[in-house]
Amino acid sequence: MDLIEELKWRGMLHDIMPGLEEQLAKESTAGYVGFDPTADSLHIGNLVPVMLLLHWQRAGHKPMVLVGGATGMVGDPSGKTKERQLLDLDVMRHNLNSQKNQLQKFLDFEGENAARVVNNFDWFKEINFLEFIRDVGKHITVNYMMSKDSVKNRLEEGMSFTEFTYQLVQGYDFYHLWKNENCKVQMGGSDQWGNILTGTELIRKKGSGHAFALTAPLITKADGSKFGKSE
Repeated sequence: MDLIEELKWRGMLHDIMPGLEEQLAKESTAGYVGFDPTADSLHIGNLVPVMLLLHWQRAGHKPMVLVGGATGMVGDPSGKTKERQLLDLDVMRHNLNSQKNQLQKFLDFEGENAARVVNNFDWFKEINFLEFIRDVGKHITVNYMMSKDSVKNRLEEGMSFTEFTYQLVQGYDFYHLWKNENCKVQMGGSDQWGNILTGTELIRKKGSGHAFALTAPLITKADGSKFGKSE
């Protein structure tokens, strides 16, 4: 099965980094999608990323699901007109467990290319703020971060430093999985393109490595806005 041709035929391909098709033809490749536990259920807007993982596995590649125990505490500004309400740890844990149970109904967690679930809280809980801004922040310029749509679209209304740094946190997730799990691809909705590229940039600058991005069109509401858990 040619995964990229399959996704194109299904209308599920929005953006792809050059070289990904060659990488997939070369070897079975680990790729992941991140889900933030801002509610105790996935929703119709999550369906396309779940389908990406399902097709990824059917094509012989290794799907990974990242549940954002850490990033969920920050809140992704992509596609948002205002800042999220932050959740406490008990609610976050409940949401994580509920979403994981749902994902297990779609993906095969056994076999040669078994799906895996990882939680970014497991590595972020060991990192302090000074260590993070020294070892991660120095590799990504403010100009680069300001150029992302998730930031530009919020400048008039304003956004907190917490949300501004979200792309660094998500970028570090990709770097961590690339370094420790040999995960070379991050997938997501089209609104995640900028965040994913921050991860590939961090892998290039901090790890002298190469990784790839793939995004699919968003499912939107009747007014064209993002269909998200908050809405």
